[in-house]
Amino acid sequence: MIGIEMNTVATTRMSSKGQIVIPEEIRNALHLKPGTKFVVVGEGDVVVLKTITPPSSNEFKNMILKAREAAYEAGMTPGDIEEAISEVRSEKCGS
Repeated sequence: MIGIEMNTVATTRMSSKGQIVIPEEIRNALHLKPGTKFVVVGEGDVVVLKTITPPSSNEFKNMILKAREAAYEAGMTPGDIEEAISEVRSEKCGS
């Protein structure tokens, strides 16, 4: 785990509403603030919480650049991309 020592362990329990309090020492160690969003993954008796962090402006620009380069190398045109987006949107809308 990044930002937290492996020996930082705490216990908590789930409320009747399914809510779990992340213990203060864990919140402090990970710099978690109210409103932090998480992805929750469960398998067997393991539950993993992973914070959702949006990419920085530079990271986002780099992702867009890589996507454009990959599209160019694949020979895709802007029209191909618009068509693919339209197909996915129509599938989601049930059209």
